[in-house]
Amino acid sequence: MVTAVQVAAVAAAAAGVVGVYVMLKAARLMSETSTTVAGLRRRGDLLIERANAAIDRAGDQIAKTEAVTASIEGVTATMSELDGHLTALAPPAASQTSATGRPLTWAASLAYGIRWALRTRRAAQQGTARQASQWPSPWPGRDAGRGAALPGRANGRSR
Repeated sequence: MVTAVQVAAVAAAAAGVVGVYVMLKAARLMSETSTTVAGLRRRGDLLIERANAAIDRAGDQIAKTEAVTASIEGVTATMSELDGHLTALAPPAASQTSATGRPLTWAASLAYGIRWALRTRRAAQQGTARQASQWPSPWPGRDAGRGAALPGRANGRSR
């Protein structure tokens, strides 16, 4: 029969084998963990380098934008100064500055439009409505209509 000492020896040997096996597995797990941590550290360093490069590029773009903004402010100041010189040399036309010319211009354009509408209606009632390109020019010595506006085109006369 098996004595208690023999059972204890077999149990101790089995525990030792299991202990060695567990220790080998733990060592392998620690080795893989340290390899993974080292890989993550490298990737983190690469990510930080990329972020720093992006920050540097953004800083360069901001510097360029500030330079362009300063240049535009200089152009604006120069244009304001030039506008002051031009105003001093040649004041604006009277029709733009005087409010009395505006109603007169409006009334003249209204009268012209009414005349044009009445002339077109009368010509249509008589059955001899002319196209706008056939009307005489309001400026002596110039051709009127679309043909004069499009020289060298299919419908226009060439000069």
